[in-house]
Amino acid sequence: MKKKVLSCTGGIGSGKSYVIKVFNALDIPSYDCDQRAKDLYNEDKELLADVVRLVGEDVLLNGVLQRNRMAQKIFSDKELIYKVEDLVHPAVLKDFFRWKDKQNKEIVIFESAIFLEKPIMASLADKTLTISIPVDVRIERVMKRDGLTREQVVDRINNQWSDWQREEKADYVIYTNDRDAILPKVMQIIKEMKDGI
Repeated sequence: MKKKVLSCTGGIGSGKSYVIKVFNALDIPSYDCDQRAKDLYNEDKELLADVVRLVGEDVLLNGVLQRNRMAQKIFSDKELIYKVEDLVHPAVLKDFFRWKDKQNKEIVIFESAIFLEKPIMASLADKTLTISIPVDVRIERVMKRDGLTREQVVDRINNQWSDWQREEKADYVIYTNDRDAILPKVMQIIKEMKDGI
């Protein structure tokens, strides 16, 4: 069975996880790129060594990557972000293809906040869905969820594409506001992908 890949993207705090849970409830499995990247730092010793060589020994504590420390270093240095991504993305893609091969569903989801920004991922998906919500709502959500300052959240948002850039490139858009029902849109996307539209 040829599996179709739906990439699900959206900025930090846009509501991707919530929309993904709706897909999961409808029996569509998802691969969380950000979570798996974090896991790979623990599982892939070669990747961890390469990242530490690049970013500095001070991001390690007892052999474990301190992600907050690394985030502080890389989010203020665009060049360093790109260099870390050049190491992490190939490892994540290899891991995704292994995961995808084990799935027995017609559609699988690749969830990544930066999917559309990265040429290395471009050919991965059959269709792309972006999740959008006003930036001020995203900032409040992430401050509350992650215990970050407004400045830290804005830094991360500024390192990603804007919602309109993602919407322009996506096949589907879901707004996670309180007005629009999400379930009918998710069901429509699944139907269209299964029908090959």
